[in-house]
Amino acid sequence: MNKVFLIGRLTRDPELRYTGSNIPVASFSLAVNRNFTNQAGEREADFINIVVWRKQAENVKNYLSQGSQVAIDGRIQTRSYDGEDGKKRYVTEVVADNVEFLGTKGSNTNSNNNSSGFTPNQEPTPYDFSNEKQGTNVDSNPFADFGSSIEISDDELPF
Repeated sequence: MNKVFLIGRLTRDPELRYTGSNIPVASFSLAVNRNFTNQAGEREADFINIVVWRKQAENVKNYLSQGSQVAIDGRIQTRSYDGEDGKKRYVTEVVADNVEFLGTKGSNTNSNNNSSGFTPNQEPTPYDFSNEKQGTNVDSNPFADFGSSIEISDDELPF
């Protein structure tokens, strides 16, 4: 089975080309953070080449740019070609079956002076719950508004 799932940010704007049969194909690079930090305590990222075909390629070009966050599922593909120097070159890339748009470069909550909106070693910002409505106090009685007793017959119990 050859199946890949990735979530990351575009490191550059997508490039859209057309094949000889006029089929659209887009390519871009995706920065995917690793789940661990290095010895210096920094989070590293892998930069993975992505290829998208047909209508999805046109959508990627029209709606995504450097720094946009996406989720991708697809497959790994390896191909080769002869370089200008005559040596055989190998390329490994992910051919995306689906590209899910998760957010734009302006939608991340970090405020930094990086005009691209992308920082490869950027840690996710914890969500600030201080502005959220406070939930029910676990020590209070959630049925206090219903009176002193609640009548339930055995027929109403699901077990």
